Amino acid sequence: MQNPMPRVPRQPAPVRAEIEDSLTVELASVVAGARRRALRDGDRQIDTAHLLHSLLESDAEVRAAVGDAAQVARVLGYLVQRSIGYGLRWQGSVEDSGVLPVVRAAAVPGWSPSAVAAMTGALARAQMRGDLRARGVDVLSRVVTDPECRAADVLRRAGVDTAQVGVRIAAASRHVSRG
Repeated sequence: MQNPMPRVPRQPAPVRAEIEDSLTVELASVVAGARRRALRDGDRQIDTAHLLHSLLESDAEVRAAVGDAAQVARVLGYLVQRSIGYGLRWQGSVEDSGVLPVVRAAAVPGWSPSAVAAMTGALARAQMRGDLRARGVDVLSRVVTDPECRAADVLRRAGVDTAQVGVRIAAASRHVSRG
């Protein structure tokens, strides 16, 4: 009997370790949830929409940056519909907007290039802040700077102004650093 869902390939230990060792426990849980969601949806790769879905479900700071409860509910509605129609146009294709630079040699099997760019950008953002580990809001910050990624598409279709999300993240970051 064949398994109808394709397997998400395991990532090579060095690249996977480099990304996942630099995440908070909470963000590592988000990545695990995105990986399960990709597998369940029959996708070969974790993409930015999978990451956004897991972030919204588990991270209050991300939900606050996206907007009020009604906006978050609309975004989650689009994400839930992904496997029943909305996301079907994405099946069988690789998410690579080309907007954010991705080092092709560092491509991670099982991850879309845009998701890798979001994760590595989140790590860089955390390091610029002086943190060793990335948080969920770091990933969201990188996602909203890539207007062609799937997560940004979902946010816009749900009526979320991605530029305003970036402004809220920046304002919250300034507030925390003054803290």
